[in-house]
Formats: sequence, C-alpha cells, structure tokens
Amino acid sequence: MQLTQQTVTFTAKEKAELVTSELEIELTGSQVLLKLIYDVISTGTELANYRDSDNISIADNSPKGKFPRVVGYSFTAEVIATGPEVKTLAAGDKVIVGWGGHRKYIVKNESALLKVPAGVDLKDAALTHIASFPMLGVRKLRIQLGESCMVAGLGLLGLLAVQFAKLSGAYPVIACDFSEERRKIALALGADHVLDPGEEGFIEKVRSLTEGNGVDCTVEVTGFLNGLQQALEYTAVMGRISILGCTRISDQPINIYKYIHGKGIEIYGAHTKTRPQLESGPVYWTEMDDYKTFLKLLAANKVNVKPILTREVSPRDAGSVYNMLHTEKNPPLGVVFNWTEL
Repeated sequence: MQLTQQTVTFTAKEKAELVTSELEIELTGSQVLLKLIYDVISTGTELANYRDSDNISIADNSPKGKFPRVVGYSFTAEVIATGPEVKTLAAGDKVIVGWGGHRKYIVKNESALLKVPAGVDLKDAALTHIASFPMLGVRKLRIQLGESCMVAGLGLLGLLAVQFAKLSGAYPVIACDFSEERRKIALALGADHVLDPGEEGFIEKVRSLTEGNGVDCTVEVTGFLNGLQQALEYTAVMGRISILGCTRISDQPINIYKYIHGKGIEIYGAHTKTRPQLESGPVYWTEMDDYKTFLKLLAANKVNVKPILTREVSPRDAGSVYNMLHTEKNPPLGVVFNWTEL
C-alpha cells in the first residue's frame, strides 16, 4: 500500500515543519494501519525537544543536538486496514493510541490499541495517554481518605491530577500556579483551595490550610527545582512527594539533610516508563488499564477535560504553533492537532 505520509518534524532547534514523504506499507500479523484524528501536544516534553533542552534522552531517546526529531504520543485514530491475524478491530473503528509521533499514519500492534467507547468525544479521548501520567503520579502517593494533597503546577497534567486526587479521597485538595486563569480552572475542576506560589507567605498559607502541619502529600508537576524546594518545605513531616513533572535542569542545590532526611519525606519518581508491562497491581498499573479507567471516568462524567483542551489547530500550522508555545508567557493549555484538516 502506497501512502503519502505527513509528519510534524523538528528539523532544527526551535524550528517545526510539516514534512511530506512517501510511505510503503505491508501489514503483517497483528499490525494495524491507523490514520490520526486528534493529537494532543504534550507541551512540557515537546518544548524540551523543540528547544533542545538538557535531559531529554531519558524519555525521548533524542540525544541533545540531534535533528530531525519527531515527538508526540497521545492520539485518537481511525483504523484504515488490518493485518491477517487481527481479531478485534476492523476498518472504521476509532481507537486510542499512545506513542508514535505526530504523523498522519501510524502502524501499531493490535494489543496496543483500545476502542473508544460509544458516546465518548474523540477529541476528549485523545488525552487518554497523557492522562495516564497523572494517574500514575497520584496512585504512587497512596492517598488515604481525608489526607490533604497539594498539586503544584496547573498545566495539562496538574489539572488532571487535581481531579484524580479528589477522586482518590484527598481533602483538602490545594492547587498552586502563577497563572490566575489556571487557578480558576482548578477551582472549577474540584480544587478546594488555590494559591499563587509567588505570593508573600505562600508556605505559611499552605500550612494554615492544613492545621499547621503542611500537606500529607504533593504532586509536584512544575518541572522546576524551585517548585520542588517549595514542596519540600510545605509537605508535612513524614509526607510524600510524587515527582510527576520532568525537572530537567538541576539549577540549584537542595539541602537533602534538612528537607528530606530530617523530615522523613518519601519521594517517588513517577515517569510512565516505570510502569509494569503486563499486569497491574496495587499502585503500579499498566498503561492499558489506566487507559480503560480514564475512558470509564470520561464516559461517566467523573473527569472533565473540556476546560483543558482549549485550542484546535491544523498540522499545517505546526511552525507557528510551536513558536507560540515557545514564546508566549501564558500559552493555551491544551493544543490539539486535528488531522482531518489534511
């Protein structure tokens, strides 16, 4: 099968283009040919690649300075064709896809795909793979009913983490971000209190909301060491911190004895690559099981992503889209490529 592939590609540092190439596909075994429908930009990871930041190779296998580079990993797609051993999918089915890059066509094994349930919006469902990240981050905290929880950083992951912490029984759920707009969204999505981490007396305000103790657990998703430093200060003695944001740049020292050892703080790395591959267990769930959970929550209106996915764009506009995300002080929250535009 001969196809014209179109791929959003970082061709050089801070340069994105839609690149066209010819693609020859011959499906074998359980392979499935997919055409993307909606495709969510994961701003933190993708801007790190766009800017050629430090510490990108752990997650992205893209050595610093090496281009071209293709990113992107959270989509909905339509099944175009199937290999001879595919049993559960047929042409026309709509599925969740994780990993693969911002490409018009992707080939995946049947076992990596999950049908979108009837009635679930395809654009909302495109967030499924990204949503599995804060699910993991919240699960690792082992939240007990009535424990206080802070979500630090209110991008895509943080606003989802607010909802997952609430569903897990945390109270109060406190959220912080420099953006007033994002704080308002967090309140609308279930946060009990919101704070500006730059305001005077921020640490004391967190403690005052938790009977002077500090929060029992924190989802740290700012991606900056200063955010982690604050978390170490406002998290209670014997508390837990889940590092969900990718803190790629080690630009300041942290007093480990004072803030971690002395307080008995437990810190969990929550990178999605640490998941089990085959079977879920307590705290540690597979990608596929978290996909199913997120879709169930969407279908039941237990999570709301409408205020998060705020802008829909064409892949043709990739150059201007990434430049906007790179340069604007307050870029839109959730940007979605609509591949039906092509």
